[in-house]
Amino acid sequence: MNPFELHRICMLMEPEPGNRMEVEGVLNPAATRGPDGHLYLFPRMVAKDNYSRIGIARVVFDGAGEPRHVERLGVALHPEAPYERCSNGGGGCEDARVTFVEPLGHYVMTYTALSDRGPRIAFANSEDLIHWRRLGLATFEPFEGIQIDDVDNKDASVFPVAVPDPSGKPALAILHRPLFRGTRPEEINGDPETRVIDLHRESIWISYRDMDIKDGSQSRLCHFTSHRRLAAPVETWERLKVGCGAPPVLTRHGWMLLYHGVSEIGHEKHKRRFRYSAGVMVLSAENPSKVIYRSPDPVLTPELSQERQGTIANVVFPTGVDRRDDLGSPDRYDVYYGMADTRIGVASLTVPETLPPWSPMAPSRSKLAISPPGDSAEIPPGPSKTDPSQHEALPAGKP
Repeated sequence: MNPFELHRICMLMEPEPGNRMEVEGVLNPAATRGPDGHLYLFPRMVAKDNYSRIGIARVVFDGAGEPRHVERLGVALHPEAPYERCSNGGGGCEDARVTFVEPLGHYVMTYTALSDRGPRIAFANSEDLIHWRRLGLATFEPFEGIQIDDVDNKDASVFPVAVPDPSGKPALAILHRPLFRGTRPEEINGDPETRVIDLHRESIWISYRDMDIKDGSQSRLCHFTSHRRLAAPVETWERLKVGCGAPPVLTRHGWMLLYHGVSEIGHEKHKRRFRYSAGVMVLSAENPSKVIYRSPDPVLTPELSQERQGTIANVVFPTGVDRRDDLGSPDRYDVYYGMADTRIGVASLTVPETLPPWSPMAPSRSKLAISPPGDSAEIPPGPSKTDPSQHEALPAGKP
């Protein structure tokens, strides 16, 4: 039995009839408590042609304190900045994560900004969760000669407190998922059943920047100076790629991270079919670049019809987490997740008293090299996520 098993509570949110901003789905919400103590969600609202906004909603609880439905409050971000818009009229603000960062004294939103360059990580901040100020795109120092700024990137979230960087100095840390060329599931050839662990598949990375902002410019928060790969696909259920889910939360065992993993489940009409499942990772409280536990099996897999049928089939995608201190249950966490890229569900998780035994698998020599952008490669890049015709076929179409 998995000690971190999630228990579904309900389907919380689905596209509102007649709402043109949600005709293709409402999904993948950030979740955070506001200054007033209420729980707010920031869902991705998808209009026609995959045009996405980030909405605002307040969760409504029943008499027992269980989440039951939401009150829509409007839109936090429309695609307005140049890095959120495409020349063909498309674009998007997608898949927000929101964290109250204690050293800064305000909320930080990370989200995927979609433009002609492709998906990139963007930042915004707020003091009240209603009014948001854009800070710009995340920028990165080169990594082993690779300009990470030129690489598609998604699924970012920040830690709520300063953590030690590789040199031991207090730093703002971000988790993210660079999409290096040649690492996407649809670009990987060979039978996944027989392949060795490949550290260059889509993986979770951690990057740092110092917390010393002498000039007071919040935009400097967007520049990260050191990086390392935190976790690569290992288990069968995540063999094709892993990515960040809900922002990290500090538990008795360390930083708990809900993340997603992808595996192949066969072919249909000459198209590969994939499953997105959710897992739990625990990072060291003293050194969050060190993984001390990963769930060998998923804690949540697509089972309900709402999770198996939708814009992209067979998807559960955790993006928000809420510790239930309001119920006097600090070990209970409610997890808000996307259902088949169409709806939003919520499930509960209780942190166990002790972590089960876990041993990291030994890294193996990579079979794929990371190709810097623009370099020729034998494996061609996959179809764009913005092409709606690819939604059922490719996880590249999945945020």
